[in-house]
Amino acid sequence: MEKVTKKEIAELLAEKHGLTKKDATEVLGTVLDCITENLKKGVVTDFAGFGKFVVKERKARTGINPKTHEEIHIPASKVPGFKPAKALKEVVK
Repeated sequence: MEKVTKKEIAELLAEKHGLTKKDATEVLGTVLDCITENLKKGVVTDFAGFGKFVVKERKARTGINPKTHEEIHIPASKVPGFKPAKALKEVVK
């Protein structure tokens, strides 16, 4: 599987919209910062036709330490998640 980096996306953004690479990197950074701040606040960030960035809550649970095979308590936590839009799912198929 190939990988595309933030730098490569910024370069493409610069080419397509006549921006400098520095400006494109700042724009991309601002978008990512907005998504991050919204997730920190628990706010859903929705890009129509693309998907939603959401905060998912994991319940506390009991796990097993693989070294000692003892039960351990795993506390509840919040994790970032992404729910793709139907249009995005269709493109990927």
